[in-house]
Amino acid sequence: MTGVALEPEKTPTPLSRDLISLTKPRIISLLLVTTIAPMYAAGSPGWLTVLIVSIGGYLMAGGANAVNMYLDRDIDDVMARTRLRPIPSGRMWPIQVLAFGVACATLATWMLAHFVNVLTAGLALAGFYFYVFIYTRWLKRSSPQNIVIGGAAGAFPPLVGWAAVTGTLDVSALCMFLIVFYWTPPHFWALALLKQVDYGRAKVPMAPLVWGERETMHQMVWYTVILIVLTLLPVLFGAFGLLYLASALVLNALLMGGIIKMLMAARAGQPWSGPAWWVYKYSLLYLALLFLAMSVDRALAR
Repeated sequence: MTGVALEPEKTPTPLSRDLISLTKPRIISLLLVTTIAPMYAAGSPGWLTVLIVSIGGYLMAGGANAVNMYLDRDIDDVMARTRLRPIPSGRMWPIQVLAFGVACATLATWMLAHFVNVLTAGLALAGFYFYVFIYTRWLKRSSPQNIVIGGAAGAFPPLVGWAAVTGTLDVSALCMFLIVFYWTPPHFWALALLKQVDYGRAKVPMAPLVWGERETMHQMVWYTVILIVLTLLPVLFGAFGLLYLASALVLNALLMGGIIKMLMAARAGQPWSGPAWWVYKYSLLYLALLFLAMSVDRALAR
């Protein structure tokens, strides 16, 4: 027995609130930033295109998150931070959650293909499949590399935004993809360090449980070094200018400083949870501000 209720319990929580929670709106808000900012970096999109891509992107990512909750319903029931989700709490049937997720993804695919272009729809759908099957179904429970490889799912939004405006992809879009890809491990490992007891209870092989805390922190440093190089690379081939360069330098310095502070505390045998929380929360702001700097820099250059 997993502890999942056989029938949804009658609670005062409205169905609409549960459906919204299935989409994980807080996570999607950052994904939308990394979708919309590249649209303005790529050109001057009309407001209707931005609106359609935003709605389609939300539905696609929300659908993926709902299917993720369906597939993870057994471990969600044993993890403290996920126990109150609609399925483990008994408020919704698993099949309802699955149907909702698939319906969102289907509607998003139609919207993006019909009103934007097929490439945009295909890229968004690829992100959906990567998150559901490569990360959730395969890597999450089998390898400490789950976040490294599975993180590619969260790197599709910049490609979606760029393709929505240009109808194609180029080296700038690839750089944005790689920036999110290499940002994901240090961002998520900061949370994994703090929630390793939960992951251990659910038998999810997150990096701190397999490699140890110190090695995970070392890996965070090296991934951040690669991330810094990637954020500066677009300046070298002229994609962005001085405003973006200055923003990237400041943002990178703060991120690396926070990770090193966490590592030094661990080496000295001092509490490192405070710096780890700072890194996790700041990394969210870091990515949003970095992509906003891209769009503003290109807007000023036109």
